[in-house]
Amino acid sequence: MEFSTQTTTGLQQVRTAALGVGVFTDGILTPPAEILDRASEGAISAVLKSEFKGKANTHLVLRNLPGVKAERIIVIGLGKQEAYKAATHAAAEQTFAGLCASLNVTEGVSTLAGVECENTSLRSRASAMATAALRSQYRYEATRTKDIEPAPRLKKLAVWVSRSKADEVKEGLKEGTAIGNGVNLARELGDLPPNICTPTYLGDTAKKLGKEFKSLKVEVLDRKKIEAEKMGAFLSVANGSDEPPVFIVMRHTPKGGKSKDKAPLVLVGKGLTFDSGGISIKPAASMDEMKYDMCGAASVLGTMRAVAELELDREVIGLVASCENMPSGRANKPGDVVTSMSGQTIEILNTDAEGRLVLCDALTYAERFKPEAVIDIATLTGACVVALGHVNSGLFSKDDKLAEDLLEAGRNAGDTAWRMPLEDAYQEQLRSNFADMANIGGMPAGSVTAACFLARYTSAYSWAHLDIAGTAWKSGKEKGATGRPVPLLTHFLLSRS
Repeated sequence: MEFSTQTTTGLQQVRTAALGVGVFTDGILTPPAEILDRASEGAISAVLKSEFKGKANTHLVLRNLPGVKAERIIVIGLGKQEAYKAATHAAAEQTFAGLCASLNVTEGVSTLAGVECENTSLRSRASAMATAALRSQYRYEATRTKDIEPAPRLKKLAVWVSRSKADEVKEGLKEGTAIGNGVNLARELGDLPPNICTPTYLGDTAKKLGKEFKSLKVEVLDRKKIEAEKMGAFLSVANGSDEPPVFIVMRHTPKGGKSKDKAPLVLVGKGLTFDSGGISIKPAASMDEMKYDMCGAASVLGTMRAVAELELDREVIGLVASCENMPSGRANKPGDVVTSMSGQTIEILNTDAEGRLVLCDALTYAERFKPEAVIDIATLTGACVVALGHVNSGLFSKDDKLAEDLLEAGRNAGDTAWRMPLEDAYQEQLRSNFADMANIGGMPAGSVTAACFLARYTSAYSWAHLDIAGTAWKSGKEKGATGRPVPLLTHFLLSRS
């Protein structure tokens, strides 16, 4: 997808196959809609009075308006003007781009980014436009051979803007393109079946990114190297599967080299390419969705892609611990005690609480980089879905500044999180009579005790945990990976660059 600016002074003079303008409820026109309404002698106002109410995420296609050179005017509903926010704008842009694709046009022009919106800038709205447009064009087709709709012909989208503000929009489009590409990479990895997207596949994907972007240096540790690092907790999960585990290290170094006064930022992703639950096997219903248990890893790969494409002026390191969790004669058993890379011992009471066993060794590995901050991302607990549903990711951190920066990044990106408690009082639930800790803390506050478990491995640095079990993918008719929280993470990294 190619993004650009359209700086023609008179909007009615813009020649395009599809021109998108927004309207609010109660017949309130945005400034671009007013321009076209005057040029067409009230054609848009007339339609609003008779058949279109301007509700959010609705649209109406008008063709051959008098006085307007665009072939089609796509009127996008923005909802109530007083409730118009960044998320509404992004949804409107996605509606416009998706409609352009369904109309089989090759190019279009959007005026939506020019509409003022609470707590946004023109640059951020242009960024949201590019990201939303790329999201709308995503189609999974890697393993489909029949009933595939023809690929969208949409190749170019432009933002209508005054010439004086074109540079600001271009910067936003560049940012949004990188985020959109990262989101779609994460979605593709999540949607691939687990017999294709194995740990080895994730490692190969990281290597390809290393070849594509000069700023990325990639190392993929095999089982022998993982054993040499004494990652006993991670390997205990991997032992149940015939698929070999990998530990991926991706390093983005800015053009000027490492900063002497800024420590790196580290992202850690859970990469369970399939989670059967192991000996504590999951119910059969919906177990196919456990291919999405690597969405934390996918978000790290997607974010690292975005970082490299943006040539971010900050050192960023991505770590991915990837394996399968399968039942076999070599698999973990309830009652086993394993030793983590940190030397702490863990009593495994439930083999389906494996993500924390994988992550704890990755978090210990992160210490060697002397990071400014470490953020782990994981589809960790069903309890987080119970607590927050599918709207917000769960955020856990004892660092108030880091937590607020992540929350703000989520708000700015339309990829929101909600801060959850992490008091030491919850640690008592992880007490074990036979090891330094148990890997589960019982039913109460399951997402909190999971985070408390991880916190035991993060005392050397500032740390936050994102539980994305409720936001990484959708079920039912809309089943598919969402690419979250790539936008949140990229916005956070941009704010720290």
